[in-house]
Amino acid sequence: MRLGGRLTLLLGWLALLAALGVFVVKHLTVSTDLRSFMPAPTTPDQRLLMEQVGEGPGSRLLLVAIAGKSDEQLAALSQQLAASLHKDSRYTQVLNGSFDMGALDESLLPYRYLLSPTLDRQAIDTAYLRDELEQRLDDLSSPAASLLKGLLPRDPTLEILKLAERWSPSKSPEVVEGVWFSPQHEALMLVLTRAAGFDPDAQEQAIDGIHRAFDALPGHAGASLVVSGPGYFSVVANAQTRGQAEWIGRISTVGFIVLLLLAYRSIGSLLFSALPIASAALAGIAALVLLFPQVHGITLAFGFTLLGVAQEYPIRVLSHRRAGEDAVQSVRDLWPLLLTAIASACIAYLAFFASGVNGLRQLAVFTVTGLLVAGFSTRYLLPHLLPTRVHDVADMGWLIRARHLVDRLPRPRWIPLLVAAATVLMLVFAQPPFWQNDLSALTPLPRDLLMRDARLREALGAPDVRYLLVLQASDEQGVLALSEKLEPAIDALVAQHAVDAVELPSRYLPSEAVQRARQQRLPDKDTLESSLAEAEHGMPFQRGLFEPFVDDVQKVRTLPVLTPERFVSSPLGERLSGMLMQRDGHWLGLGTLSGVHDMGALQSLADRSDGTVRLLDLKAAAESLVVDYRTRILHALLGATLLLVVAIIAALRSVRRAWHVLAPMTLATFLVLAVERVCGVEVSLFHLVALILAAGLGLHYALFFERDTGDAAEQRRTLHATLVCVLSALLVFGMLAWSTIPVLRAIGLTVSLGVAFHFCLSIVMAPHARQD
Repeated sequence: MRLGGRLTLLLGWLALLAALGVFVVKHLTVSTDLRSFMPAPTTPDQRLLMEQVGEGPGSRLLLVAIAGKSDEQLAALSQQLAASLHKDSRYTQVLNGSFDMGALDESLLPYRYLLSPTLDRQAIDTAYLRDELEQRLDDLSSPAASLLKGLLPRDPTLEILKLAERWSPSKSPEVVEGVWFSPQHEALMLVLTRAAGFDPDAQEQAIDGIHRAFDALPGHAGASLVVSGPGYFSVVANAQTRGQAEWIGRISTVGFIVLLLLAYRSIGSLLFSALPIASAALAGIAALVLLFPQVHGITLAFGFTLLGVAQEYPIRVLSHRRAGEDAVQSVRDLWPLLLTAIASACIAYLAFFASGVNGLRQLAVFTVTGLLVAGFSTRYLLPHLLPTRVHDVADMGWLIRARHLVDRLPRPRWIPLLVAAATVLMLVFAQPPFWQNDLSALTPLPRDLLMRDARLREALGAPDVRYLLVLQASDEQGVLALSEKLEPAIDALVAQHAVDAVELPSRYLPSEAVQRARQQRLPDKDTLESSLAEAEHGMPFQRGLFEPFVDDVQKVRTLPVLTPERFVSSPLGERLSGMLMQRDGHWLGLGTLSGVHDMGALQSLADRSDGTVRLLDLKAAAESLVVDYRTRILHALLGATLLLVVAIIAALRSVRRAWHVLAPMTLATFLVLAVERVCGVEVSLFHLVALILAAGLGLHYALFFERDTGDAAEQRRTLHATLVCVLSALLVFGMLAWSTIPVLRAIGLTVSLGVAFHFCLSIVMAPHARQD
């Protein structure tokens, strides 16, 4: 192609990439909700798990501590921060130990007599009112007088304060200056975020909002604020993984560029060969934007990793060009083999689509689209841009010597059998467990963060994020009644120190039956006024001061009882809605546990309930979900393997030739698995993804080494291209293998071992190699 035509093609290609880039930037919506990468739950416990890790209150709870000043100054900062966060829609509940009049809406205040358990054990009669009023006289001479003056006319028995105490954490910390404090003299706070717990980006915004609000407080200088909780951990893990991936990626990119410059000694070829990869990435993202409303960040991260296979396409073209040969003709000769490699890789990656998991389906769409675009742009566009005059790599002295060395390698027929036997032995004698089912082990957190979280959680009495008590009934009222029935048994377990605290739904809203019983115990207006007059006789209260109290009692006697639907309008409504849910034709109630010391006692309580109560271990449910996930992927991989065998046989038109391609790839894959297992590595889902990537690379090596052209120069070109591909893969994934993040290390180590084993076995098992 002439210079003008090449320039037109280049500009057109760049314009198309620019258009795709603009489209992607305008329409791409990135999600970080990790549940997209989990399979659809199949059991009730798994469904609960998926809901709780995202929307459950335990996963959205942040623990906040302020330190560095006197208790009085810290208490003032805590009050100011709580007031600021109350106004922010990103937080649904903020507790710091101070009394919150907003815990009930104004319209719901009369219901305090139906929500409080006072009437279960005490009638509102003269003796009770007299005792309460005498206590109020004492309170009015205390520092709390300013708070009580506003409450007294409407609530002389302080039912609002009793409810506030009931709705506070069961194991509350010490209160200093009206604010919770830890033994380390930190002002403590609980913040419930609106954002899902498994959405690191949204949690990061919520945590950043807390820090910004704190930094805006007058007098905050010299004080420090720390945050902990599941949402904070997801942010830390996400930042650690992203940070290491970015600096490793930068170093690997520089190394890759240097490697290509050394291999081809042409800046132009290097720049042009980047176009198919850029096209693949943009086309893959554009396909995701068109097919999915949101694209997961993990899809993009893993997708770019898996697209590493596509970098081989332009490398093969550059290495296989002969001196004086037109690039178009060179690619045309390579195309049948390249097309086979592309189709094979696409079939392997389609296993992700067959898994039925939304995140993996996105990954399949991205990688398959990218590989096809990279392959066809390498075939039909790239050759027209490459320089006409090139240096034939086959004439390089070091390559000639390398090829001679390869040809002289001993290749006894028993080597593959020996490797296979060693692989089987390593797999058999490797120490169990074989699989890694603990997701937390993949992104471990610093020990000091975990210890700080445990300390704050103990000080605040915050619920354990692992266990739940699940109550089941036919309707909401049945769940609330069951919750009330359990309360005495739960109180006994707390007294026995089997558990520090249990938070049940009835703690916030009694059943309608209990509310009606309390309603019937409320005195009528005449009786209440008579009892009140006798009670306040001789006391210095103004006449008629308690009329608002009488009005509230009479009002609630005729009001309809409070339902969950009505209660949801209160600030605590969302807390209750997270504890009551309808599933599969019945209703569930969730009880959160704090400080579990005796699992057997809790399990015994559940066993005595005739199936209406069960103890749910979210960690066990997560591990069962991982097992289901892995099973799906393995089944999909089995189907993809069968398709791959058929495709290779059809492409090569020979079972024998297909064997020489598939045998080293299969043996190398199991060898990687065996080596990692004998070294004590437990296989995770990320190892499986890495094994698929390594197998795709190994398939390319075997395909090209299997080709016997009878031309020594062409065999040297094949070796050159493969060496460049192997070194580039080892450069990128070898860096990942040194990462301190287990996810990145698993991918890096697995692919690096795979590349090395695939390369060696592809050479040793090449059919035209000299056999001893």
